[in-house]
Amino acid sequence: MATVSDLENKLNSFDRSVREQALSWLIDKVDRKEIVLSPPKNEVNLHIHTFFSFNAHGWSPSRVAWEARKYGLAVAGIVDFDVLDGMEEFLTACDTLEQRGVVSLETRVHVREYHDKVMSSPNEPGIAYFMVAGCFALPEEHTEAASTLQLMRTMARQRNIRVMERVNNYLGVVQIDYDRDVLPLTPSGNATERHMLAAYDAKAWEVFKGNQAALVSFWANALQMPVTEIETIVSDTPRFHEIMRSKLMKYGGVGYVLPTPESFPSLETVVDMAMEMEALPTATWLDGTNPGEADMPAFLDLMASKGVVAMNIIPDRNWNIKDPEEKKIKLENLDKAVKAAREAGMPLCIGTELNRLGQPFVDDFTAPELQPYIQDFLDGAYFFWGHTFLARTAGIGFCSEWAKSHFGNEQLKKKKFYTTVGRIVRPNQLEKEQLRRNIIEASPREVIEMLSAEVG
Repeated sequence: MATVSDLENKLNSFDRSVREQALSWLIDKVDRKEIVLSPPKNEVNLHIHTFFSFNAHGWSPSRVAWEARKYGLAVAGIVDFDVLDGMEEFLTACDTLEQRGVVSLETRVHVREYHDKVMSSPNEPGIAYFMVAGCFALPEEHTEAASTLQLMRTMARQRNIRVMERVNNYLGVVQIDYDRDVLPLTPSGNATERHMLAAYDAKAWEVFKGNQAALVSFWANALQMPVTEIETIVSDTPRFHEIMRSKLMKYGGVGYVLPTPESFPSLETVVDMAMEMEALPTATWLDGTNPGEADMPAFLDLMASKGVVAMNIIPDRNWNIKDPEEKKIKLENLDKAVKAAREAGMPLCIGTELNRLGQPFVDDFTAPELQPYIQDFLDGAYFFWGHTFLARTAGIGFCSEWAKSHFGNEQLKKKKFYTTVGRIVRPNQLEKEQLRRNIIEASPREVIEMLSAEVG
């Protein structure tokens, strides 16, 4: 009989049928009381990358849903770069596990008004990370949204290949092929820089045939670091890959390609895609140390004028910092950012990414530094879940015609409604067809009354 660990590992298989069977067996063990799941906690993480872009533990959408339910996250969310390949699987797994689940897409966009300012993408003026949150269905074929989604995938591939070609030229004897060496590391052909790092690492071991001395000498020369330092880190994969990434691919590295307005879709293009999908255009915030984030009210005013309705923050990298002076600066900036989001009426999407080893599964909701913002974090998560539930249940998400007809331009009332729904509703209520029909014909007040009665 397979152990729990065996089944959890099967959740990371690239074969969808293997993942589905493993999840079914795990749920069977829960039903037989062989596994005890934690009751829901007042903790959320809406920013977990899956293996459809890069997860440091190799987790699939099903594995993320399982880990969220096992731990007791009140709301869990996945986000992948440039694709929604994990969306249907994650939402289905969450339904099965009765886990509140939210899906987002992350990309980078060109913001023409800030063409000369660095924002959330370090050293890259005019370029900002951006999210389409609360996704619940793929755009229909041959629509503008479908074209934009395909464009983002194509642009990501082109950027990666340009970087790879430069690094190949620099490394000489260690060469990788994108289709042969990189794409097999992904389940759906959506590779990232981190997949390329793994491919270069593996190729170097292959070229030097396990001769560690020669391997160390090669990397010491390529990365311009002392042999003794390479010796200590070459087998520490996470640390070694971060150094490789910095030296070879990021700003100042030999493979770095300076972005242009043509390298990424425009902010307006991605917002239009989100609106066509009735998902939620969501700005991102890094840490407030760059010029484009110095005046958050102005930045959020611009974002709101473009149709942005929410903001993403990664709290852990803004308070869990060893250097006291750096921590002080970033905590002050975090406070400004959260207050600016409150003033702008933008719910927060928060989480810990898990695309690098060492990142926690969930933020420390007991940390004194985060206490002023815990309610913002929870309210934001329930907002995204409330939107997702109603969009999937009855087609009346935040950006729907139903929402527009009932709330008009009253954005704060609308956001409060979806947050209230998110706090009330349980995932298993998706199954109730009569509730679905009633919701479509109801007013916002009646929706809350119906859902409250169901929980009753």
